[in-house]
Amino acid sequence: MTGYVFATGNCIGCGQAFTFNPLRVPSIPINGTREPVCRACIERANQRRPALGLEPIIPLPGAYEPCPEGEL
Repeated sequence: MTGYVFATGNCIGCGQAFTFNPLRVPSIPINGTREPVCRACIERANQRRPALGLEPIIPLPGAYEPCPEGEL
């Protein structure tokens, strides 16, 4: 039997609690600690990025899904 793991935390962008794969979720370094960013904030940021000449942020596959416990 394989177990699955997900992390729960608050988004650094909007403060909402959400679940995510701790190894794949997009994050921002704040004072040396990587802080997670929720899917909704990534989508909002991606709406503004082209006007700034930036490529969209593309989360890794499974970023907001549980991961097999063996990956940790």
